Amino acid sequence: MSDIIVQKEELKSLVVHKLTEAKVSKEHAEDVADVLVHADLRGVGSHGVLRTEHYVERMNEGGMNPNPEFRTERKGSSALLFDGDNGMGHVITKKAMDHAIQLSKDNGIGIVGIINSSHCGALSYYAQQAAEQDTISMIMTHTDSAVVPFGGADSYFGTNPIAYGFPASKHRPIILDMATSNVALGKILHARETGSEIPNNWGVDGNGTPVTDPSLVKHLLPTGGPKGYGLALIVDVLTGVLTGSAFGPSISSMYGDYNNYRHLSHTIITISPGLFIDQHQFMQNIDKMIDELHEVKPAEGFKSVMVPGEPEQLNEEMRQVEGIPVPESIYNYLES
Repeated sequence: MSDIIVQKEELKSLVVHKLTEAKVSKEHAEDVADVLVHADLRGVGSHGVLRTEHYVERMNEGGMNPNPEFRTERKGSSALLFDGDNGMGHVITKKAMDHAIQLSKDNGIGIVGIINSSHCGALSYYAQQAAEQDTISMIMTHTDSAVVPFGGADSYFGTNPIAYGFPASKHRPIILDMATSNVALGKILHARETGSEIPNNWGVDGNGTPVTDPSLVKHLLPTGGPKGYGLALIVDVLTGVLTGSAFGPSISSMYGDYNNYRHLSHTIITISPGLFIDQHQFMQNIDKMIDELHEVKPAEGFKSVMVPGEPEQLNEEMRQVEGIPVPESIYNYLES
């Protein structure tokens, strides 16, 4: 199936229209569209406008709150609990990040636990949000069970992604956004949508056998075997367990029970670059690190060494000008 090239603003407008049709406020719809198009600009189509139809269906079925009333509760000088009232996770996490940034500006460090949320999209968006305010960030979220633990044949944890952001002075920020599975589930869904084959280390079928047909994937594999499994556990502890939310297989399915709230949890940790040293010195040192990494002799088959997030940033620069490729079926849905 072919892609259709769409300019950023048109794509945002199409998403906003679909969401407001589902009774989402224009303000919240614009925030969600911004996060989704951010992902597509960076070449991460698995977390882009592909997801719109799912959000609309869940909203129409009553599985998300179109008019949430956010509540916050201070938990000491540097901590806050943010209750998203089961609204759209993108809006919830964006607003919670604003609180986290202010906490770290006031106190050097901040932590915000988010409860009663829903799927919040690409975590890189929030790391970028913090970096634009000269703030270090770590964002994590638990997801429904989809990944086999190391040594297991059935899934327990979700893809449980984690993101880090480090601001720089002259360079773009370093942003690492990764699932603790070999790939995010959205990449499997994107492969299904586009009819693409997948590598055999992404997922397994019901018998635990690696497959290359995305339609046969039953469970995902942890990245780096026991290392990804351990990181997934840490994410679930620092989100679901820490905030008193669900964890492991008790987390409700993204693609089931569309008429029920998911009550997801996310955790944000922010740090002022000036916590231990001068802020300007920290950001100059990040620039120096980036420059030094760029100067490392590339291995055969590579043009240069890049820092985390750099390939996506280069994609974004190109797509800001050339437009965003969108699968024809997704574009047709958005335009309908």
